[in-house]
Amino acid sequence: MTRFGIITAALAILFAAIGAAKAVESEDATAAPSSGIAAEAAGSEGVEADGPEAEPVTESDAAYGAFQRGLYLTAFQLALPRAKLGDPAAQTLVAEIYARGLGVPRSMKDAAFWYENAANSGDTAAQLKYALMLLEGRHVKGDRDRARELMKQAADAGNSSAQFNYGQMLITDQPGNEGVQKALPYMTQAASSGIADAQFALAQIYAYGTGIEAHPEKARMWMIRAARSGFDTAQLDLAVWLIDGIGGDIDYQAGFGWMRRAANLGNVMAQNRLSHLYINAIGTRPDPIEAAKWYILSRRAGLDDGRLEDFFQGLTADEQKAGIEAANNFRSR
Repeated sequence: MTRFGIITAALAILFAAIGAAKAVESEDATAAPSSGIAAEAAGSEGVEADGPEAEPVTESDAAYGAFQRGLYLTAFQLALPRAKLGDPAAQTLVAEIYARGLGVPRSMKDAAFWYENAANSGDTAAQLKYALMLLEGRHVKGDRDRARELMKQAADAGNSSAQFNYGQMLITDQPGNEGVQKALPYMTQAASSGIADAQFALAQIYAYGTGIEAHPEKARMWMIRAARSGFDTAQLDLAVWLIDGIGGDIDYQAGFGWMRRAANLGNVMAQNRLSHLYINAIGTRPDPIEAAKWYILSRRAGLDDGRLEDFFQGLTADEQKAGIEAANNFRSR
């Protein structure tokens, strides 16, 4: 297999991991801007937006307003008559209430019925949701062709989550240059709207030059944005890129900071790498207790590392005890 074929296959696996098994459904959550890469690495985590994934009708809409206040049964009672009259936004809201079991018994059959009606009427949130149901073949009969059609409609109408999902469908369905080149505009729009999965995917595409000319600087830019969004895998990769000088200057301190953020979010590989950084004083002072703590956490999660085990066995009994105690007190955040 050629290098391009290997990379394309790797991208297909990547998109399957961050998309098909974890399809993006939330609309455009964005992280607050920070002043610098090192400061961000040490700063607060990104915050996801709360609220329904159905598109709001209007600010004055009584049903949606009731939903926002947590009055789900009232919202349902107000929205259902409008849904029956063919209001796509009301249909989407009713579907969302059924899908989440808010104020009424959960019913994916009823949710699918109303999502389909709203999708056929052009509601982009419903098109996204129903397309995902068709792709998974759960609660409805699977239909990839119809799913692709609905996802494209939502993507072309500007739904950023649909843009990411449609982009990955293009790459999966058309491996190689053609699929990547067709997907790139959709991925870029989704990434520009704040979809972290799309930002991460673009970083990989530009880093490896898959289907396009490699652009390391753009790759790092998109990886930074994905990391800022609170995506722990992007934080891990950004840390490695900063330490290795991929896509820009080496910055050990910032690399350490991003690795620690990913580790604090529970990323097992980041916990393992952070232990090595503490041992080798890369971007931080050497700290055997912290090194032991992060090694223990990653080992408990199933990640074995012979070098770290040798390091741990070389510690004093008191140091081992302190590391174990620190690991026991850890809570991901």
